[in-house]
Amino acid sequence: MERRTFLNLSGLAFGSMLVPVFGRAIAAEEMQSSMPVAAKKMLADTALNAATKAGASYCDVRIGRYLNQYVITRDLNVENVVNTESAGIGVRVLCNGAYGFAATNDISPDGVAGAARQAVAIAKANAKLQTEPVQLAPVKGVGEVSWSTPVIKDWRSVPIKDKADMLITANKAGMDGGANFMTSMLFQVHQSKYFASTDGSYIDQDVQRLWAPVTATAIDKASGKFRSRSGLSAPVGMGYEYFDARPEHKIKAAGGVATLYTKSYDIVEDARAAGRDAKHKLTAKSVTPGKYDLMLSPENIWLTIHESVGHPTELDRVLGYEANYAGTSFATLDKWQSKKFNYGSPLVNIVADKTTPGSLGYVGYDDEGVKTKRWDIIKDGILVSYQATRDQAHIIGKTESDGCSYADSWSNVQFQRMPNVSLQAGQKKLTPDEMVKDIKKGIYIVGDGSFSIDQQRYNFQFGGQLFYEINNGKIGQMLEDVAYQSNTQDFWNACSALCDDRDWRMGGSFFDGKGQPSQVSIVSHGASTARFNGINVINTARKIG
Repeated sequence: MERRTFLNLSGLAFGSMLVPVFGRAIAAEEMQSSMPVAAKKMLADTALNAATKAGASYCDVRIGRYLNQYVITRDLNVENVVNTESAGIGVRVLCNGAYGFAATNDISPDGVAGAARQAVAIAKANAKLQTEPVQLAPVKGVGEVSWSTPVIKDWRSVPIKDKADMLITANKAGMDGGANFMTSMLFQVHQSKYFASTDGSYIDQDVQRLWAPVTATAIDKASGKFRSRSGLSAPVGMGYEYFDARPEHKIKAAGGVATLYTKSYDIVEDARAAGRDAKHKLTAKSVTPGKYDLMLSPENIWLTIHESVGHPTELDRVLGYEANYAGTSFATLDKWQSKKFNYGSPLVNIVADKTTPGSLGYVGYDDEGVKTKRWDIIKDGILVSYQATRDQAHIIGKTESDGCSYADSWSNVQFQRMPNVSLQAGQKKLTPDEMVKDIKKGIYIVGDGSFSIDQQRYNFQFGGQLFYEINNGKIGQMLEDVAYQSNTQDFWNACSALCDDRDWRMGGSFFDGKGQPSQVSIVSHGASTARFNGINVINTARKIG
């Protein structure tokens, strides 16, 4: 499911859709239980032994229990509360140089052994059609280890009433701020993932994630005109303590103060600001198309990073093995091999990682048992690497996987998925208030909006939530109907300034779609406020008559 599709779904419809997609409905108190690690190891060994006896040269086993809780509200009412559970085992093997995969929700010795034998049978059938054998980069077994998301307050221990009260309080604040309608939702994820392989790894991981999207809508009843503003929070990989702290970033703007958030989130104050901003947008000036210097907040540029850097540097897209969800990639191997392809200006340094605490991609090991790490994708503006899994690493001369293989369920096979991909902060001391002083004609854009990008991830258009004109170094009145257009290489080469790490923070996607059959993953993208010179801005207003 693409993020923009998801955001257009109503809370009630989405809530009712979750049960068949994500598992069976369960009571909230059932979420606290867990399977003993010894029992997981016994089942994993049963599958490993069955696969090798059937002829597999390699086998990995993933035992998963995926818990989700969704609280959905509109105005002063709770629309839906959904608790779901999905549990089972997936077995992937190599036999005769080909992959095989099978999964079952029969978590018994006979069930897992049967899945292992089925995976081997599938691999043997695949081998008859495969032109060259799969090559796996080596991984040293780590023995029995465990890892969990650092959590102060487990969301499963917080009463649903408290969560609903928080959302209703936020909705009321938004309506007090000027909104006619408010929606707020709370998405909570807990994944218990046990990985074992014939390499000698037994890895037990517990992962928690949260997201609390808010949307305020204001209406001019005389004209029927309406405008919305979504929340400026980011989905995170942390516990319920995310809602306990205070906002950390503010910037002055005409009509009020935009409050931006990082590792903590005051949902009530963001909802209040959303209501105020939505009402203010009703009287905002429509933008005059033309060339502008853009000042993009991290809450906006994370999505541009995701679409124009994250996806086109996925190696399977580069090689043409993957073309679902908006195509392959313009960043072909010849560009990387040249060692001089200017993806962006010398200020642009973009790294991939799955090691940043609080991020959505933060885990200890990926779904191939590879310890996660951080590596350069773009260095001083030059394309220097891609994202590679165990079976891709040899194609670009790597001796190890980048640790970015992921499956969204025990029932799906793992494959290359985007890690966190982030723009590094500027090296020179610079704040947003200082950056704006040098801009004569520009637009300051806060928050992510609609977007469009072509099949090679090259030509694109992005919107936002809030737009302010910049005249002679000062942020002025609010604008609307703004979208910026460019191509990936021109855009990143237009990057002329970056705020320092005091301003750096992460945005992200809870529902990043890829593959066929489709899988969704979760990923964060960090940045500081960035300036891009001479970018084309269009007016998106529809003219009737």
